[in-house]
Amino acid sequence: MARQAEVTRLPMAAPDDVSAIAAAIHAGRIAPDRIVAVLAKTEGNGCVNDFSRGLSVMALRALLAPFLPADRLDALPLVMSGGTEGGLSPHWILFHETGAEAEHAPDAPPALAMASALTRPLHPSEIGRPAQAELVRDAVARAIARAEIAGPEDVHYVQVKCPLLTAARVAEAKGDVATDNMLKSMGLSRGASALGVALALNEVDTLPHRAIGHDLALWSARASCSAGIELTQCEVVVLGHSAAWTGPLRIAHAVMQDAIDAPAVAGLLETVAPGAGLQQAAPRIRAVLAKAEASSFGAIRGARHTMLDDSDISSTRHARGFVGGLLAGLVGRTELFVSGGAEHQGPDGGGPVALIYES
Repeated sequence: MARQAEVTRLPMAAPDDVSAIAAAIHAGRIAPDRIVAVLAKTEGNGCVNDFSRGLSVMALRALLAPFLPADRLDALPLVMSGGTEGGLSPHWILFHETGAEAEHAPDAPPALAMASALTRPLHPSEIGRPAQAELVRDAVARAIARAEIAGPEDVHYVQVKCPLLTAARVAEAKGDVATDNMLKSMGLSRGASALGVALALNEVDTLPHRAIGHDLALWSARASCSAGIELTQCEVVVLGHSAAWTGPLRIAHAVMQDAIDAPAVAGLLETVAPGAGLQQAAPRIRAVLAKAEASSFGAIRGARHTMLDDSDISSTRHARGFVGGLLAGLVGRTELFVSGGAEHQGPDGGGPVALIYES
């Protein structure tokens, strides 16, 4: 018997608006005990003091609490990515199983598979350091096994939600931290998580000392990492293909080499709907997952950008709006999970992108 994955995208009117999820549960479209993970784009600033993420988590936990035992709810990844700059639309993405096992035809292709795993809570001194990467590596391996994915080569995307440093956490560690700059800690945490994914997927062999945040030649083509104040552990969601799963859903990924790499995305759209024109594949696409960042060298194809020089707006916010506009124009939709800050996630200035679609 085979398992079947489902991906449901729902609108969000405010960070605490779970009404669309409640309606889907009431209608029987989503069984709370079959939810594997929840992702969302919330309308905060996406920085250290983005409390829209925590508000969304709180509202979602309150909705699900009557349906799930406390330990099950605590183990459920609730990955809130702040920042809907430009025309990006706040939304929820629920990853769940249908609950009905089906016969798997011998000649059926592998289908979308999903599973999650959590690390233990990180001590502040571990955030942004090799210990974090090692914990994420092990969590990815556990999730791959739970999803019954044959191996790393069948994994297409790994979403990680990771903690960051605050003044209180720095004090707890008595100053033994990767950085005392809270905003910079977001990048180091994302980077450590991404390199943990790279280790698990055999994209890098070892993690040299002090590589995190420095050696940008080391990166994962399938990692998407988002940092937040609202958790202390790392939450890992693995998406790939497996012969143990059935159904119409598939996932494909590519790597944008820079922030305007439209051909990489066009290639994915061709996979989804061969021969279709731009924006024509949107009805078949369940979710768009992407990373975005300002290149550290301050240019895009030789032309200077000012995203790193803006003292008012974080470069991650610029990048989300910039790449989000590109993706929306190609896909034909603004409900896009575009996460800012792509340290060790794709090449410098670029980033991974994945489409979940109906085959």
